[in-house]
Amino acid sequence: MHIASRIRLLFIFFAAFATVSTAVGAESVQLRAYKDKLFAYPGVLENRDDGAFIRIDYQKARDIHQRDEIPELRVKGKYVSLGAKRRQRALNIKAPDITVEAYEVGFRKKARFAVIFVHGRGGDRRLGVKDWTFGGNFNRLKNLAVKNGGVYFAPTIPSFDAVGLNHLKTLVTYIRQTSPGAPVILACGSMGSILCWQGSNDPGISSSLAGLIILGGSGDDSFMKSAAFQARVPVLIAHGSGDTVYDWRNQQALFHRIRDASKDPYPIRFVLFETGSHGTPIRMIDWRTALNWMLGS
Repeated sequence: MHIASRIRLLFIFFAAFATVSTAVGAESVQLRAYKDKLFAYPGVLENRDDGAFIRIDYQKARDIHQRDEIPELRVKGKYVSLGAKRRQRALNIKAPDITVEAYEVGFRKKARFAVIFVHGRGGDRRLGVKDWTFGGNFNRLKNLAVKNGGVYFAPTIPSFDAVGLNHLKTLVTYIRQTSPGAPVILACGSMGSILCWQGSNDPGISSSLAGLIILGGSGDDSFMKSAAFQARVPVLIAHGSGDTVYDWRNQQALFHRIRDASKDPYPIRFVLFETGSHGTPIRMIDWRTALNWMLGS
């Protein structure tokens, strides 16, 4: 073989090696910007605990009435892009004795990451795929999944007990089968947070967890004895100071207990929306910032 040919082969080899190495290193997923200015937090009133606790300037007149065409029912069009619906499908995941009904948005196989939204009492899988309500924030989440090679699930959870946990576990098992190794982030709203905390210590769920997001939910001190806690899985708690269902001060106290439970501060963040109500965190959470922090930890 001529020397020039050998050099070309060596170049191709090292170029291919560099490509593989880059792809492996890129498994620490970081989501690209998508409508960041529209969905950025409107202003920070307080920042403490080295940035782990922030209080956001939420104003209903601005963040609902100026953002929505029809308050709480239809956001203005610039917040929504319906392209992600082409990758949205309803599915039924069958397991012994149960069938999990869910919407799946994104890449069915070999997804780079997965996000599961668990609704609260009275909800079902339709809630987590609503494009026009909650300020368009679910639509942004769907687009972030599609545009970054991920997958997003909105399941129907029949109850917030062992039965509901089994549904959640079945969904996580499905993700393991279709996208082996994909990090899973659980985002749980209101009473759905019960399953987030329980899942943190369930072997069928905790081993895949890359993060827990609690949106206007309850607390659970047993988390500090869980497998996810031992693995230092990041936690983000978002709450409204005007929430009349769960008091934000109880959540703040839990934040401090978790953060201070080890010598090195635990990776936990608290986002408090000043004057926000029970549903405010779902409307206002900055999904890209939250997911990038968790997927990069």
